[in-house]
Amino acid sequence: MAPTTADPSEPKLDAEATIKRNPHPDFKSVEASRPPFSTISQWHYTQTPAPNWKPGDGANDTSASSLTHREIDPYTPGRPAVHNYKLLISGIVPRPVGFVSTISKDGESTNLAPFSYFNLISHDPPLFILGFSGGYDRPKDTLSNLIATGECVLNIISEAFIEAANFTSINAPEGVSEWAFSGLTPAKSTVVKADRVKEAVFSIEAKLVETREWESKATPGKKTGVLGVVEGVRFWVREDAIDVDGVLIDPAVLKPISRLGGITFGRTTEAFEIPRPVYEEVMKDDETAKLSKPKTEGQ
Repeated sequence: MAPTTADPSEPKLDAEATIKRNPHPDFKSVEASRPPFSTISQWHYTQTPAPNWKPGDGANDTSASSLTHREIDPYTPGRPAVHNYKLLISGIVPRPVGFVSTISKDGESTNLAPFSYFNLISHDPPLFILGFSGGYDRPKDTLSNLIATGECVLNIISEAFIEAANFTSINAPEGVSEWAFSGLTPAKSTVVKADRVKEAVFSIEAKLVETREWESKATPGKKTGVLGVVEGVRFWVREDAIDVDGVLIDPAVLKPISRLGGITFGRTTEAFEIPRPVYEEVMKDDETAKLSKPKTEGQ
């Protein structure tokens, strides 16, 4: 379904003023009080939190099972939908950020914007999802371009250009390209018309598969979101980040940025590895094998 063109005289919804993601009256003063970004902390591996963990041991923090929880009905009468938004973006973390570049159907205008409702859902075919706030009636520029052209480029954000990427979230009027504000470098794609971000370590040219519109349950009749499914048709990986076989991207080079709640982002500098268990192998241990047997009454 094609989006309805919005009235250009009607201002765009100022999401920041409505949602109030920024909790600081004077962000720059708060930022100045914090330690500088560490360039010393480099990518490295550690042990797992509990290297001696055994099947059946449960959580590392045994006190967690005794703590209480609060039950929240997302549709409680009087609960604003924005409360669910803030709860979910602070709890479903960290989230990858899809930095999406598109171009209008006539080729006259370009768009570049970050989306934290983004993820990989399949490798064969390579499928990705993008979530857009609002409906077809008042689409974001990225959604308008994606539907009109059926194409986009997904760029992964790294530490080296997080400020530039974040600035593209500005509520610029239609026809004003965020590329100039960012200062990032457009690079030609091969399969799609939209440019990729040259500074991105990893970019994916993609074609639109389908979109689906969602309706609010808090305000029936109001269209509140659109899901976009796109298929990757060409990958671009910086040479210093990819192995010889073109299989693994080095996280120490990618330096990915993730989205947390509010206006908070995260960096990844530390990791640990945990192999997946193989049933036939772990059953060789008598104590582990006992866990697979059903408990009898009284145990």
